[in-house]
Amino acid sequence: MEEAIQLGEEFGIAVGEVDEDVQKELKLQRPEGVAVFEVIGNSRADYAGIKVRSVIKEIDKKEVRNLIDFGRAVKVAMKECNFTVGTYEPADPGDPVGWGVNFHFVGCKRD
Repeated sequence: MEEAIQLGEEFGIAVGEVDEDVQKELKLQRPEGVAVFEVIGNSRADYAGIKVRSVIKEIDKKEVRNLIDFGRAVKVAMKECNFTVGTYEPADPGDPVGWGVNFHFVGCKRD
């Protein structure tokens, strides 16, 4: 758990379990995935366009159900130059469809 949170910070996000509040707000059928509570500016996550209040569902095609899955997947992915993160997130206010899964492309670390 601790390691997962630390790896998230290295990637550029503060993460936590999806609790009832997050589940309600995002209208999730099950409290699955990992919630993004904060995105650190100029991080790989920030460049990839990951948003606060989104839920990470997969990393590089590996399903993320909880913080343990997240830690495992992000540890492997961070060693790669490029990977994708699938998030479930609120749509832009003008979007009639609402929620959806977005795929964020994470590029190499910028120095």
